[in-house]
Amino acid sequence: MRQTLLAAAAAFVIGGVATGAVLSEAQPPAPPPAQLDGTPPPPHGWMGWGHRPRSGQDGAGWRRPGGGMLRNFALIYRQEDRKLAPADVQKIAEAFLLWNGNHTWKVTDVAATPDGPIGFDISTPDGSVVAKFTIDPHTAQIKRVG
Repeated sequence: MRQTLLAAAAAFVIGGVATGAVLSEAQPPAPPPAQLDGTPPPPHGWMGWGHRPRSGQDGAGWRRPGGGMLRNFALIYRQEDRKLAPADVQKIAEAFLLWNGNHTWKVTDVAATPDGPIGFDISTPDGSVVAKFTIDPHTAQIKRVG
């Protein structure tokens, strides 16, 4: 009985050591969470929402170690030309406010400008304008203009 328990304990310890050795070699160490060369992260668009890194920027924090882009909705194909209409811009801006938990501000004055972009305002419930933006109907890039 004593020899059986001793043999079982030895087998358990040897198996644990072997498993630990295999697991320690299974994955490489994780990359550091921040850049170490002191360069600031690349600028992002309107509050960092919905913009990919532009060419020439390393996109720190946007890429997986394997090189793929991080996307929440990976099953949805992103079109090159978004073909946005003023009604689409209204929905996008309202969704952004709701996504961030703001149920009081409103999207107002959504209209196409003569030079192409679609302009819109973010306003408080009493009608005072908080900020003015334009969005390119083809690329969906948002710029704050006021």
